[in-house]
Amino acid sequence: MKKPILWHGLLAAVLVMACASWGLAGDLDAFKGRKGEIRIAGGTAHIPVMKEAAKRIMTLNPDINISVAGGGSGLGIKQVGEGLVDIGNSGRKPTDDEAGKYGLGMYKWAIDGVGVVVNPKNSVKSLTKAQLKDVYAGKIVNWKELGGEDKGINLYTRDESSGTREVFWKKALGKGEISSKALFVQSNGAMKTAIANDPYSIGYVSVGHMDSSVAGVALDGKAPTLENVKSGEYGVARGLYSNTKGEPTGLTQLFINYLMSDEGQALAAAKGFVPVK
Repeated sequence: MKKPILWHGLLAAVLVMACASWGLAGDLDAFKGRKGEIRIAGGTAHIPVMKEAAKRIMTLNPDINISVAGGGSGLGIKQVGEGLVDIGNSGRKPTDDEAGKYGLGMYKWAIDGVGVVVNPKNSVKSLTKAQLKDVYAGKIVNWKELGGEDKGINLYTRDESSGTREVFWKKALGKGEISSKALFVQSNGAMKTAIANDPYSIGYVSVGHMDSSVAGVALDGKAPTLENVKSGEYGVARGLYSNTKGEPTGLTQLFINYLMSDEGQALAAAKGFVPVK
């Protein structure tokens, strides 16, 4: 009796693996036999998911070419609206004016937090929103005032076209002032690098981009973690959108479908975002 039990157990394991494999292939099957190009640009928080999705699709079908660029949410909306790219990513919902002007189709496929970050060597790991607002307004200029070293605070921010900046400005700073002395960086990746290399810096990045090179700062006692974003306890959060000019068609439609599929949503979760499904 032992051999049949072993055989049935092995057969069951093989069937489970096969079903998992078939499910994985199913989300990509729509790309088989297709040819063409998908041009993607805009929000930089989206890039890890975009690149991995593009890699999977192009590995399955080398006749499809997918290019992924950043530039920020404002640029993504503008470029897709002007027909320069097929998908324009944004870390905020396009405004009514933008949607009307360009006739946008808007597809939210994940939720992302925006976390305040400092250099890992910095002992300050918690602030109130009032303190953060004063830091960015230039009213608090030394870490000593916050319980840290007697060193000046180096502010980092993004430009005004950034969706990451917009949600940070609205939900973390309460639309407060950002000092003219703040240093500008162009992307989530560049912000992370700047903070990692400056021991007296403070900035903000997508929670999906946070790793050991930076240290998250709790706001009013709530840490910028995926779990807290998902539960709603950490409220500095926004939707991640992929926008198209009008209703998407062809490969663009298939790419949007893939982001919303089970595999696409699992990919979003694996990259540090909260899936919408």
